[in-house]
Amino acid sequence: MSQSNSKKMNTIEWSDFEKVHLCVGTIIKVEPFPEARKPAYKLWVNLGDDIGVKKSSAQITENYTLENLINQQVVCVVNFSPRQIGPFMSEILVTGFPDDRGNILLTTVDQKVANGSRLF
Repeated sequence: MSQSNSKKMNTIEWSDFEKVHLCVGTIIKVEPFPEARKPAYKLWVNLGDDIGVKKSSAQITENYTLENLINQQVVCVVNFSPRQIGPFMSEILVTGFPDDRGNILLTTVDQKVANGSRLF
């Protein structure tokens, strides 16, 4: 059974979806995160003037190198509470989907859009 079918799906109202702020941002800095329990990178994502630059930890080392992440636009949840991950404070969730091996592929846009643009 695929991951999308492995759990009973709950129906939500439009007002529930509106609570989740999904915005696009550009990765401007990436560092290794050797203190993480699982292999991960530290990301700094520019989410535009209104939101600013936010940090995230991402377990994406199987499909991405430090170099090929710079300047990629990614879709992020920007209104979760910050989360302490070891010595690093993660402020946003960079979204993605598992590939056939369970490694994350980032959610991106196919054309450049303004940083901070919200998904509707």
